[in-house]
Amino acid sequence: MSEPTPEYAENPRKRRVGPVVVGVVAAVLLLAVASAVPVLVGDSDTGESESAESLVGVEKFELGTPKHAEGKVGYGQVPPVGGRHNPVWLECGRYAEPVRDELAVHNLEHGTVWITHRPDLSDQDVARLVDALPADGIISPYAGLPTPVVVTVWGIQLQLDGADDPRLPLFLNEYGDGASAPESEASCAGGVGNPVEEPLTA
Repeated sequence: MSEPTPEYAENPRKRRVGPVVVGVVAAVLLLAVASAVPVLVGDSDTGESESAESLVGVEKFELGTPKHAEGKVGYGQVPPVGGRHNPVWLECGRYAEPVRDELAVHNLEHGTVWITHRPDLSDQDVARLVDALPADGIISPYAGLPTPVVVTVWGIQLQLDGADDPRLPLFLNEYGDGASAPESEASCAGGVGNPVEEPLTA
């Protein structure tokens, strides 16, 4: 008399039940994990979106290859964001009087941050802007600005509600390295002009 055959041998299907169940459970767990991942990324993306929304109002412009030009140049923005410009540029610093667009645009080509403000902005507010200005930057009054303060780098501009607009430091952190400029490794040092040395009280 032969030995009894093990139960699983009588019904081969039973051998496959265990692996199938394990596979299904594993698939369900994987789906659960996968569905949770976008939630985590979404939380991170939400933070980035909030940061981007904080910089609402930034305008970017397509500019051609910059060329030197003598004399006056017409620009499409106030203040200009780039384009043809004078062969010389302005020395870094604060200017008490308006500067020539054509000189300042050359600064922008060098990666300079240009902060402009309405001529009637208070000394206290101008002092705040000076404190925020990067070392490789210029600040000057500008008649006819659409807002009290405008910050510009080559091809990128943001109109601000005032010197205390929280978007200013965000803009400088995002675009103040001059990366958008054709000659971002250059500097405004060694330019023409006489920046004001006297400090202002914020």
